[in-house]
Amino acid sequence: MRSLLLVMASALTLAACASPTAVPEKSAAPAPAAVPVAKAAPQCYSGDHGKFFDVDARTSISGVDVVCQLSSDSKSAQWMGAKSK
Repeated sequence: MRSLLLVMASALTLAACASPTAVPEKSAAPAPAAVPVAKAAPQCYSGDHGKFFDVDARTSISGVDVVCQLSSDSKSAQWMGAKSK
C-alpha cells in the first residue's frame, strides 16, 4: 500500500514537472526608444520638515541653523552648521 502511494506521488510529481508552460508571445510593436534620464542634483533631507532641500538652502533643524552643502566629491550633499554673518 505504501509503495502504491509512493509510485502515485512520484508519477504526479513527474507529470507536474513535465507539463508544458505557456510561453508569452512576442508583440509585433517595436520597443520604445530609451529616453535619457536627467541626473538629479544632490539634495539634503530633513526629517524635521519631511522634505528634501536644494544645495545652499538654509533652515533650522532641531534648533540648529544649518545649510545644505555639496560634499567634497560633488556627488552628494550634507547638512553643515551655518556660519554666522
